[in-house]
Amino acid sequence: MHDLAALTPLGAAAPRTDRVGAISVTEVTDRAIASVSTRNGKAKPFATAAKALFGIDLPAPGQSAAGPVWTLIWTGPDQWFAEAPFATHEDIAAIAKDALGDTASVTEQTDGWVRFDIEGPTAVDMMERLCPLPARRMKTGAASRSIIEHMGSLVICRAEGRHFSVIAPRSFAGSMHHALMASARSIA
Repeated sequence: MHDLAALTPLGAAAPRTDRVGAISVTEVTDRAIASVSTRNGKAKPFATAAKALFGIDLPAPGQSAAGPVWTLIWTGPDQWFAEAPFATHEDIAAIAKDALGDTASVTEQTDGWVRFDIEGPTAVDMMERLCPLPARRMKTGAASRSIIEHMGSLVICRAEGRHFSVIAPRSFAGSMHHALMASARSIA
């Protein structure tokens, strides 16, 4: 019998949280992710099915929307990341595909990405050093693709000026963590 154990993107048994001054950098592993794209010619039935499944309106470009269970993050034209608690949505792609039917293309993304949450009163200062986004002007719910230390990333403002999420390919987890910690130390 195999003796397999799940590991976080940083290679540990449990997610990591680091504190530097007033900033915390937390590896988030309790969210499942699926990519959801509207199929050509199915925009109206997709919008109806999506509202029924997610319970929230689809966010506009550059935005995210959070409901009691689901969070949707705009990632491109007619395309979103759907996040939900891993404990209840481990098979998130199947759940979404069942509800959206032939109106959407759905792919599992959970293990392909790493998410770090940056929180604290100086989080916006840290984000300004990390990427070329106007972090100080980002409102709660803003979401944008960006580059952090040459790594393609998705940045979400979860709470204006004090809580941001950075989502990057899982293969960059160690490098992204290093970049985040270096930035946190630079403002401590």
